[in-house]
Amino acid sequence: MDKSRLIGIVDRFKLTDVWKESGITKNYEYGILTNEIYQEWSGMKASQYKEYKGIRKEYLRDNMTDIEVVLTDLGEIATRELVKQHKHYGLKENREMAKRGGRIVKNTRDNLEKELEKSVISKENALNYKYLDDNKLNKKQQLRDRSKKERKNANYRD
Repeated sequence: MDKSRLIGIVDRFKLTDVWKESGITKNYEYGILTNEIYQEWSGMKASQYKEYKGIRKEYLRDNMTDIEVVLTDLGEIATRELVKQHKHYGLKENREMAKRGGRIVKNTRDNLEKELEKSVISKENALNYKYLDDNKLNKKQQLRDRSKKERKNANYRD
């Protein structure tokens, strides 16, 4: 697990702790609030985002690009700070804070996309299976090279 993923998990726990203190206790409420954040900044609920990326059971964050992970984290951090600042209680009020946190990220996303001249929402998976396949190929090649070298050394000694 990479460092950014671990930081994202810690930030998520901090957000759920703040939501608990704000009267959110049911799993479906956390889902509603999380979807509000995603919907605002990405235009998709978490389930739609997973579908967009072509994943089913895997964790969405594990399949996001670095930029997508940072935007997700920013949405959760912004929401957490808004809830703490405004001391809202209950699903209705926290839902508005989640939307506001998501809108902050949407503005950031829009600015970044304007500068990059392309969308930062990608169907690409951060696990990047091509990279993994390339690594496997490189390791196989290294093993072949090592084996060839060992055979050559063995023949040299004979």
